Amino acid sequence: MMRAYKVVDVFSDRPFKGNPVAVVLDAEGLDDGTMQAIARWTNLSETTFVLPATQARADYRLRIFTPKRELPFAGHPTLGSAHAVLEAGRYSPKNGVLVQQCLQGLVRIAVEGEGKNCQLVFDLPDASITPLAPADVEELEAIAGISIMRRAAPAIIDVGAVWVVAQVANADVLLGLEPDLAHSARFENRLGVTGITLFGDHGHGEAEIEVRTFAPSCGCEEDPVCGSGNGAVAVFRHTRGLLAAQGGTNRYSAAQGQRVGRAGRIAVEVDARGKVRVGGACVTCVDGTLRDQ
Repeated sequence: MMRAYKVVDVFSDRPFKGNPVAVVLDAEGLDDGTMQAIARWTNLSETTFVLPATQARADYRLRIFTPKRELPFAGHPTLGSAHAVLEAGRYSPKNGVLVQQCLQGLVRIAVEGEGKNCQLVFDLPDASITPLAPADVEELEAIAGISIMRRAAPAIIDVGAVWVVAQVANADVLLGLEPDLAHSARFENRLGVTGITLFGDHGHGEAEIEVRTFAPSCGCEEDPVCGSGNGAVAVFRHTRGLLAAQGGTNRYSAAQGQRVGRAGRIAVEVDARGKVRVGGACVTCVDGTLRDQ
């Protein structure tokens, strides 16, 4: 069967930057095994499958696969898939909003601006936070090969995707690290997490922080630009008192992807209650059909 198919770069307004997601727009009739096989074949960090919604409030249903497993939610696939369905004319925003149904629940996606100035922004699902045990912090340092800042205690943050989140000394230290990915995969599997997201402050420039995300247990050694990882970092920074306007709304830009040649920018907003919104630009790089038989 021929199925409409797009590859969308997310968190970039230029092709071949940001983070690509493969989107199968006509996914009805595909079983779980075939979806997983397609995700292995694309070999991108995520591949998504658009299906009719089964909940009245949703516009469409989305299933999200890494090369190795299905995820209940992921950030850049949410934005890239929303871009794909809008561009294809499959769905239209109601009052500037799309509602995506996924295994994590319903996700609100705001459509802000038009054309090249369009930004898509999702509301991060509610997070649960678990402190990382001291022995696991030591193992995280062994994986990263650098010191982790203990003043802001590292944590496991579950937003559908589950990230070990920690702060390092600064952006330059973060950009220089060479993690032990085999050790990381074992660590992730033992803890039952999606991967590791680390961040460090920039002293100046457009981006306030630099972020790197590793998920070798999911078949993605380093995710170029990770929406859920950045959302988890925003939750971490809010709960650890690391945001500038405590008690108010914080807006900042994060940079990610430089080390893998896919530099992207993530717009993050955290309100006084800790509710997080994550957004960015999207651009289609591949537009065609997928033959599954």
